[in-house]
Amino acid sequence: MNRPRTICVVEDDPAIRRGLVDALEFAGFRVHACADGPSARRTLALAELDLVLLDVVLPGLDGLDYLPELRAARPTLPVILVTARGAEEDRVRGLRTGADDYVVKPFSSSELIARVEAVLRRSAERPGDVREVRFPGGRAHFERREVTLDGAEAKLLTEREAELLAYLARNPSRAIEREELLRAVWSLDPRGLDTRTVDMAVVRLRDKLGAHGGDIVRTVRGKGYMLGESAQVLR
Repeated sequence: MNRPRTICVVEDDPAIRRGLVDALEFAGFRVHACADGPSARRTLALAELDLVLLDVVLPGLDGLDYLPELRAARPTLPVILVTARGAEEDRVRGLRTGADDYVVKPFSSSELIARVEAVLRRSAERPGDVREVRFPGGRAHFERREVTLDGAEAKLLTEREAELLAYLARNPSRAIEREELLRAVWSLDPRGLDTRTVDMAVVRLRDKLGAHGGDIVRTVRGKGYMLGESAQVLR
C-alpha cells in the first residue's frame, strides 16, 4: 500500500493554519504544521516530505528570503508559496527563486487542493518519454533528476530545470519561445509576466550542464531556446 503524501504547512496565522491542515487532511494528506521560522527550518531539514506550503511572511523568517536556502538544501522538494502579496513582482520573484506555484490569500480549499495535486502530479510525472540527455562531457538523467559531468559528482536539478530541459529534448528540432515555456513548464499565462523568469532558469541550468551548457541549451536570437545539436536524446 502506498504511503499517504506528506505536506508541511508553514503558516503563522492560527486560523489559516488550522484551515489548511483540515483541508489537506480531509483530502487524504499527512500534514506537519509549523508556525514560525525556527520550527519550519527544523521540520524542513529533517522530515520526509512530498511538498511544502510556505507562507511568505513569517515571524523570524521571510519566505522569499528563505526559499534559496531551502532550494539549496532540498532542491527536488516542491514548494508552493502562500501569500497575501498578489503583486506581479512578488510572484515573479518567488518563481525565479524556485517556487513551483503560488496561491494568493484569500483562496478556497478546492483551489488549494487543485494546486497541490497539480504540482505533485508534475513532480511524479516527469516525462517518461525522455529518459536521458547525453552531451559532450556528461549526461542529464530525468528519473534521478540529476546531471553528471565526467569526473565530477552528480548535481541535482530542480523540478523546473529538469522540466525545462526535458521540454527542449521533446522538441529537439525547433526553437521554443519563452512564452511557450512559461505555459508548458511553469503552467503560467505569459500575458503581463516578465519572461526573464525563463532566462534566469536557463542560466542556472546551463551552469549545471558545465562548460558546454550554452551549446546544449542554445539561444535562438529573436525566438527563444532550443536543444543543441551536440545533445543526444535517449527515450
